[in-house]
Amino acid sequence: MELTVLGTGSAMPVPERVQAGYLLDDGDRSLLVDCGSGVLGRLSGTGTGYEGVSTVLLTHHHLDHVADLMPLLKARWLAGEEHLEVIGPSGTKSLVDGLLDVYEYLDGRVDLAVREVSPARSFSAGGFEVAARETRHSMPCHAYRFSPPGSDRDPTDGPLTLSGDSEAFAGLAAFADGSDVLVHDCAFPDGTDVSNHPTPTALGEVLAGVDVETLLLSHLYPHTGGREREMEESVRTAGFDGEVRVAEDGLRVDI
Repeated sequence: MELTVLGTGSAMPVPERVQAGYLLDDGDRSLLVDCGSGVLGRLSGTGTGYEGVSTVLLTHHHLDHVADLMPLLKARWLAGEEHLEVIGPSGTKSLVDGLLDVYEYLDGRVDLAVREVSPARSFSAGGFEVAARETRHSMPCHAYRFSPPGSDRDPTDGPLTLSGDSEAFAGLAAFADGSDVLVHDCAFPDGTDVSNHPTPTALGEVLAGVDVETLLLSHLYPHTGGREREMEESVRTAGFDGEVRVAEDGLRVDI
């Protein structure tokens, strides 16, 4: 499967980084994970396009992860697409209902299904098999681990993990252990007094000894600008021994 990093930014986007969004594609099926502001435009520049995304999986409900959800629904309606499924943690139905209360003219334009999931059991989303884990953030948030469609691989042993928004902690590191690719929140550089997100050193310390081939740092605030190489080195120095890269919008990774 292929991962396209659509948005590596935060609630304070910069021109080269829109808000959170990740596209999974195996050639036949596609899944959009998070849909922050700017993601719809990035998605329109892919071969999949918004016409090819009928399922959105949300990590949580902060605005920088859901702002383009109604624009996606409208774009699909105008393109003649008939379905959209939105999946996410508890409260996702209330979120979508509230948005449709505001944008009432969009209600009923497509066949809209909403499903809430929990870490208690694995589930399917857009044909991908998914396991979830609660993270440490300022609101309930899920990390997700994925196996591609048609795979007999248990999603708890899947090749891709997305952290959602979270502090670095041992439970999430264990959840990602064995991943080929881990995309992890690393919102601020070292020296920043921050909670609900990790710094590079904190992340590297937690991932020391964890079996992850490639770590992609994402959800980057403007404070990280110009310090990308320093952040990569800090993760390595703190103990993580896999490949480390600061992710960029448009990055594609074969998994």
